[in-house]
Amino acid sequence: MAHFAKIKDGIVTKVFVAEENFIHNYIDNEAGKWIQTSYNTRAGQHELGGTPLRKNFARIGYIYDSEKDAFYAPQPYPSWILNEDTCLWESPVAYPESEDRTIKYTWNETDQQWEEVT
Repeated sequence: MAHFAKIKDGIVTKVFVAEENFIHNYIDNEAGKWIQTSYNTRAGQHELGGTPLRKNFARIGYIYDSEKDAFYAPQPYPSWILNEDTCLWESPVAYPESEDRTIKYTWNETDQQWEEVT
């Protein structure tokens, strides 16, 4: 079994598990095409040591970039930059490091900084 994403106008509209033969023989009346994705691929790495596929696992609403042959989330904030190697969005300021893992932060786009969630 493998995971496949339905792509329409560069956006993932569906994701499901199926045998490859099913996808090739599936009569689909909706516009778009099916592309395989890997549940174990994140940031260009396969979590189980296998071969990564298309940078990230596809999710509904994700972008499929055919030039990069990669799936990635929509840009969360205008200031964030897409890392070309991982196809993950990165903030212009690193997420704060804290030994207290209960402290959470949220991005403030106006001030271009991380703020503690209280």
